[in-house]
Amino acid sequence: MEEKKETFTYTYSAKEQEEIKKIRDKYASTTEGETSMEQLRRLDRSATKGATIVSLIVGIISTLILGVGMCCTMVWSEKLFIPGVVIGIIGIAGVIAAYPIYTHIVKHKREKLAPEILRLSDELMK
Repeated sequence: MEEKKETFTYTYSAKEQEEIKKIRDKYASTTEGETSMEQLRRLDRSATKGATIVSLIVGIISTLILGVGMCCTMVWSEKLFIPGVVIGIIGIAGVIAAYPIYTHIVKHKREKLAPEILRLSDELMK
């Protein structure tokens, strides 16, 4: 006859449970337990956050392109003066475009968030 060996092992660690809880809280919904005012502030910040990142990237890359154009015109002026001017103008156009890109993205995002922000603000003003 075969003998069945049944074993049961249980370990409990308060530290592990705390760690599990902390990790779980990181992934739990961020709006859970959030007050209306906190939600309103978060939504307001989110309207400009993405636009700021995009416009900074466009502005920095355009500034670097402008710098390459300046190098071409000043350092290698015998061979690359005209291409350097063209590259510099492209860089200047990008730097100029950074702010209109920012305003366009913010306007679009605010239009998208307007119903929720108005609902929350009406709720808070009552």
